[in-house]
Amino acid sequence: MELSEIIPHIEALIFASDKPLSNDDILELINNALAFIEDRATKEQVDAAIEGISEKYNAEFYAFELKQIGGGWQFLTKKEYHKTVAQLNGDKFLKRLSTAALETLAIIAYKQPITKSEIEAIRGVNCDYAVQKLLEKDLVIISGRNEEAVGKPLIYATSKSFMDYFGINSADDLPKISEVMMEELVKATNVQEAEKNMEANGDNDDTNSPGNTANESDTFLSVTENGNIIEEVKDENNTDEKNQS
Repeated sequence: MELSEIIPHIEALIFASDKPLSNDDILELINNALAFIEDRATKEQVDAAIEGISEKYNAEFYAFELKQIGGGWQFLTKKEYHKTVAQLNGDKFLKRLSTAALETLAIIAYKQPITKSEIEAIRGVNCDYAVQKLLEKDLVIISGRNEEAVGKPLIYATSKSFMDYFGINSADDLPKISEVMMEELVKATNVQEAEKNMEANGDNDDTNSPGNTANESDTFLSVTENGNIIEEVKDENNTDEKNQS
C-alpha cells in the first residue's frame, strides 16, 4: 500500500476522533477501512505518515498542529490562536481550579497512586472537597484500593483527561521538581541583581554605610542535580562556602 494513499485517511481519522488515537489504533482503523487483505498498511508506514503529517502542519500558515497527548495523536489549535478560539467558548475558559484543588492535583500528579489520608498528611488540611471537585472535572480517577492499609482506602491517580488537558503523554512528562525550583531561584536572583545595581548606582542611601558589606561578599542560591537548594557565599577572595539549605 502506497504511503500517499493512507495519509489522507489518517488525517481524516485524527480530525474526526473525539479522543487521541495511538499509532496502533490508526493502523487497525486504516486496515479495516481499506480492507486490503494482501496489501495491508504496516506499522512502519503509519509511523512515517504521522511524521510527515506532523511536519506538514508545523508550517506557519496552518492554525492547528498535530500533537501527541494522552498516548495518542490529536489536531490542536496552536497556542497563538488561543484568545481567538476562546471567544467561542465564553465562560468555559474563565472557570479555574481553586488553590486548594490545584495543590491537591499537584500532589496526586507527583505522588500517584496515593490515598486521601496521604494527601491530607502532605497538605495538613482536609481534602474531601478538593478531591471531589477533581473527580467531577475528570482530572483524577479512583484507581483502586490500598489492600495493605487499614480499611483498604481508595487510591487516586491522574486521569487521561488530565494528560489531554496539560498536553502530556504520561506523568513522566511532568516537569521535575528541581526544574521548577531552579526557575523560581532564577527569578529571585534577578531581583537580587536589580537591588545590587540600584545600590551600585547610589539609589540606596545605605550603600556606603559602615555596616554595609555588599561589596565584600555575595550570597546566592542554586539547585543541585538532586534538587537540593544550596546557599553559596562568595567572598572577595573568590572562595565559596556551601551550606545545605
